[in-house]
Amino acid sequence: MPSFIDSHAHLYLPEFDEDRAAMMQRVKDAGIEKIFLPNIDSSTTDALLNFEREFSERAYAMMGLHPCSVKENVTEELKILKHLFSQRKFVAVGETGLDFYWDVTFKEQQMAAFRDQIDLALQYHLPIVIHSRNSTRDCIDIVREKKDGNLQGVFHCFSGTAAEAQEIIDLGFYLGIGGVITFKKSTLPDVIKDVDLSHLLLETDAPYLAPVPYRGKRNESSYIPLIAEKIAAIKNTDVAEVAKVTMDNANRLFQF
Repeated sequence: MPSFIDSHAHLYLPEFDEDRAAMMQRVKDAGIEKIFLPNIDSSTTDALLNFEREFSERAYAMMGLHPCSVKENVTEELKILKHLFSQRKFVAVGETGLDFYWDVTFKEQQMAAFRDQIDLALQYHLPIVIHSRNSTRDCIDIVREKKDGNLQGVFHCFSGTAAEAQEIIDLGFYLGIGGVITFKKSTLPDVIKDVDLSHLLLETDAPYLAPVPYRGKRNESSYIPLIAEKIAAIKNTDVAEVAKVTMDNANRLFQF
């Protein structure tokens, strides 16, 4: 059975409180060797770090401030974030980025917080995990502005165009591909069909965006093979090859 990495999952959230141990057994049984866990904001930090301790054989914490959590208290949130980085090592800065889908009230603050977190990634020589909903163009432009030859990362839940995908690859970043690629009306199959596997990471974004046939239900990391199967079909290769290359990509990015 192939082994996989889930490069982006929020398994510490309350959606898993009732069956977390059983869910993690399914993850193990599905061959998921590592799970990289992005933070949301200071309200989720304790749950994230507790999860990492409990499942330390395969769970690795990032630390960041999600753009949807950028509000009036952004200065305090960033202060907490910087203190955490001074206390211990994380595998990445994330998730951060921009989200102009729900609300643009704090658009300028989101952009400033994103830049601050890129600076943290550069300071600590870490990759950055980017959320770019309705904002891919702005995220690409900020990465290009900040890139100094050392900045690396992934555009998580990539949903842009083929041209944007190429721009991201040219910047040395990966594309995070999740359950959306299995959706009937998704344009992602056409976008990635000519993208080499060496530029892709697998992710679930659990508990969100479950792949077919679980669409609309709670997502979990054990569904990663379904995403790999879809990519394998699009690229006319086998699941083992998708698993191997995307695992190598994730280990390289997250410095394992």
